[in-house]
Parts: sequence; structure tokens; C-alpha cells
Amino acid sequence: MNAILTIVIAGVGLWLGYFIYAKNINLNIVKPDDSKATPAKMYMDGVDFTPASKNVLFGYQFKSIAALGPIGGPIVAAQWGWLPALIWIILGTFFIGWVQDYASIIVPMRSEGDTFGALSYKLISPRARTILLVFIYLYLLLIMGAFGQVIGITFMSKPAVPFGILSVILMGLLAGQMTYKMKQDIILTTAITVVIAFFGIWLGQTSFITNIFEGLNNALGAGGQKYFWSIVFAIICYLGAVLPIWRWAQPTNYVSFWIVALGMVGGVIGMLVWNFQGGASFGDFPAFTGWTVKGLGPLWPILFVTIACGAISGWHSLVSSSGTARQIEKESDALPVGGGAMWMEMVLAVIALLTATAATGGWAAYQEAYAKGKFGVFAVGLAAFLSHIGIPTSFGVPYGLVFLTIQGLTISYLVVRFMRVASAELLGDAIPVMKNVHVGAIVALVLSLIVIWTGVWQTIWVLFGGANQMMASLALLIITIWLMSQGKQYNWTFWPFIFMYVTTIGALIYTAFWKALPAALAGTKVAGNIIAVVLAVVLLICAFILGYDGWQAISRYRRGEATVEA
Repeated sequence: MNAILTIVIAGVGLWLGYFIYAKNINLNIVKPDDSKATPAKMYMDGVDFTPASKNVLFGYQFKSIAALGPIGGPIVAAQWGWLPALIWIILGTFFIGWVQDYASIIVPMRSEGDTFGALSYKLISPRARTILLVFIYLYLLLIMGAFGQVIGITFMSKPAVPFGILSVILMGLLAGQMTYKMKQDIILTTAITVVIAFFGIWLGQTSFITNIFEGLNNALGAGGQKYFWSIVFAIICYLGAVLPIWRWAQPTNYVSFWIVALGMVGGVIGMLVWNFQGGASFGDFPAFTGWTVKGLGPLWPILFVTIACGAISGWHSLVSSSGTARQIEKESDALPVGGGAMWMEMVLAVIALLTATAATGGWAAYQEAYAKGKFGVFAVGLAAFLSHIGIPTSFGVPYGLVFLTIQGLTISYLVVRFMRVASAELLGDAIPVMKNVHVGAIVALVLSLIVIWTGVWQTIWVLFGGANQMMASLALLIITIWLMSQGKQYNWTFWPFIFMYVTTIGALIYTAFWKALPAALAGTKVAGNIIAVVLAVVLLICAFILGYDGWQAISRYRRGEATVEA
């Protein structure tokens, strides 16, 4: 196996999935109508409901859904061999991933911008709304725990990273100002902000800048770095969660999209050049190593939650429903924005898999690189690909670290944004202060820091993966019931829901009772593992209740009975 054949297989899957399967469903089942006013136009408030060009929105969508999952997941999953990971990345996207992302825009867009909480109340039961909001909040907390440890402690503390990240954020703020206040052309805005952002990334790697941050880290000490950089991470997330979406999240994610997309394009070109030169081969990397991997667990269900993004991710349903659906300018934009961004994330996941296989050149080299750090495999691998188009590794490796940090950071402030929305929806009537955007964001960040500082990364990552895929199954459940309520064909979402629901129930049970609980009883990271067990149990209870209520709603529709009214 080599890089070119892998890219060809992925390309064929993309073409069949997007241009044949997705377009057929879009035209014959959903039938978008551009004459209908979207929620972005009907309720434009300049905060959450903001009409945006599909070109801007595509970049926002991709950078809002693609985080560390499509990178770390395939690199970790390669321990089962490259074949299971590649099959799941392509077939998962084909039958489930784009389906969820696209439909999670369509359903709220056709329901006046309702969140999944409101939709679950209308379509399933009043109880379902409360349970779903609890599930969503805890699930988002796990995302912050998983990404917060990697970004706020591991990446942000590296001297070559902070200045580049600051440059990207500042250029995002400038892009928002140029687009929405100065009414500048999008091409001019993109050229200026992206070029300056890349210059900032380069400048941040110079000895003058890195020496400043090395001095700061030395002054903080190992313990101080952990708290300082995770608090910096929390401050960035706070700003992204409370400022209007057009001012911070949307334009920053748009600029970040180009930083990531150009790296992906450069990586693929370098990989192909290397392949033609006789390199980029998998060497002795096995196609399949066995059904169980020590330290991870059985292929089913753990592989399907280890690759939490890049194939299917519940996080995408929240971005699509609570964010993108409120910015879509016309209905026909939903497929290229929602479906298209998911297929691009599949490509990113394939590239990540290739950094573990083709870039290392063999099984022993992969294991050696993996032992030094999961995400380091990607940074070094991407730099190796870029070196074959003339980009020195002295820039490529730090750029890879900034790439990774951007991936996680640009969704983390959206996580906090959705946490404050969920807490306001869940507790706002009983505790009115929770409706305040600042209070909701601060509470979310305090809880997040507790999980970041006490959790065990490996356990949190797998637990996050299980919760993430369970969120995907619940989103598909709501979508299926909505399709039934509209008299539309629903098997294309119903069977993916069944598969993801059963798989993630298994993953949550395995993570809680075969990993976290035994570790806690053995005295390993007791507080973090106990928190993981408690969260897993609560998530399982929520999932069982929602599954039961959802099945009752499906049965009512099949019998032709009315569901609960809003």
C-alpha cells in the first residue's frame, strides 16, 4: 500500500458519496427551495442569526467541525492496522457523516431555527428536551476536558505556538471587521488576513519570539505552565463564547480554514511528489493487527469512537443546528456547506492516517513516533510531506503544531458558546442568572478547568468519543422523526441511528466499567477516573431514556398518531 492508492480510494469514495448519493437525496427527498426565507433572514439579530455567503460559511463550517478528532483518531486507530481505519473513515462519511451534518442544518432551518432541545420537545416528549440538554451539556464538558488538556497544556506551552495563534485570532477579528463593517471584497479580505496570519506563524518560530516564551515557561515551572496556559486557553474560549458570532467565531474560523486548507493541499502535493520519487510507502505497516489492542480495547466498539471525527461526529450536529442553520442564506447552500465540509474533513482524516503510515514508512517507526506523542506523529509527518515541495522541516514541524492548536482551539470557544446556550435553556427559568451569557460561559469554563486539571487524557478521549458518537445517534434520531413527521423517506437516517446508538452504548459501558473504574480501584488518577465513571453512567441513563422516548415517538408516527405538541 502507498500514499497515491490511498488518496485514489478516498477520492472515489468522495465522488460517489457527494456527487451521486448526497445530491440524489438532496434533490429527490429534501428538495431545497430558495424561495423560502431562512431563519438567518427572518430573525437576523447580528449575534446568532446572521446571513452569510456560502463561501464564508463553508470555511466557518469546516473549521468549526474539524478539530483534533480527525487527526488524533486515525493516528491512534492505526494500532488496529491501516485497513480498518481507512474503511471506517470512508464508509462512515459515506453513509452517516455527511448525512448527519447536512440534515442537522436542514431540520432546524425548516423549523425556524429551533435547537435540538426545542425539536426534541416538539417531536418526542417534554421529558426528552430536559434529558437531551443534560446529555449535551455533559458531552460538551467532555470535549473541553479532552481538548483542553491537549491545547491548554501540551500545545500552548510550546514556545513556537502562542504567537502564531495570536496572529490568527487578530487576523480573524480584522476579517470580521473588513467583511461586515467595512464591506470589503471577500477575496481582498482573505488575501490580506491569511498572508499576515502566515507571516505571524513564521515570526512566532524565530528565536527572538521563542526565547520570550521559553523564559516565561522557565519562570512558571512545570506546574505553573499547566495552570497558566490552560487559563489562557479558557480566556480565549470565553471571548469566543460571548462576543457576537460575526465578530469572533465566524471570521476567525474562516481565516483558520485557509491556514489548515493550504497545509492540507501542500501536504497532499508533497506526499504525491514523494511517492513518485519512490517514497511514501506503508512499508511493513500491517493492514490488520488483531481484534483487540492492548490499552485501547476491542475493535468494536472502540475503533468507531476512537475515530470520533472524520467519519461521523455528534459535535457536527450541534455546529450545524445551533450555528450554521442560523446563518444559511438560502436552502440550496445546505449541501455544499454541511455535506461538503464533512467530506473535506474525511480528506483530513485520510491525511492524518497517512502521517502515521506513509510518513513513518513502517510499523516500528510508527510505534516509536507514537510513543513520543500521538499528535506529534501528525506534526512530524506533515512536515515530512511539505519538505518535498521545498518547505524546510524547521518551519514545517512548528507549523504542524500551530495547525493542531488551531484545529482544537477554533471549536473550543464554540463548545463553551453551546454550553451557555444549553444551560440557559435548561436552567434559565429556575435560575434566571444562567440566562446571562457571561455567567453561563464562566460556569462552563470553571467546570471545564476542573476536568482538565483532574482528568486522565486517554480515558477522557475515549469517553468523549463515546459521548460524541452517542450525540450523533441522538441527532439522527431527531432527524428521522422529523422526516417521518413531514412524510419523507427516512431510512437513510434511521439505520445510521441504529448502528451508532448500539455502538456507542457499548463504548460507554466498556470505557466506564472496563477501563475507568478498574483504574480508580487500582489507585490510578482516582479523582479523574471516578469523574469519568460518573459522567459515563449519567450519559448512559440519558441515552437509554432518550432512546426509549424516541422509539415511542417513532411508533406513534408509524401508527399515524399525533406527537406531543409544543
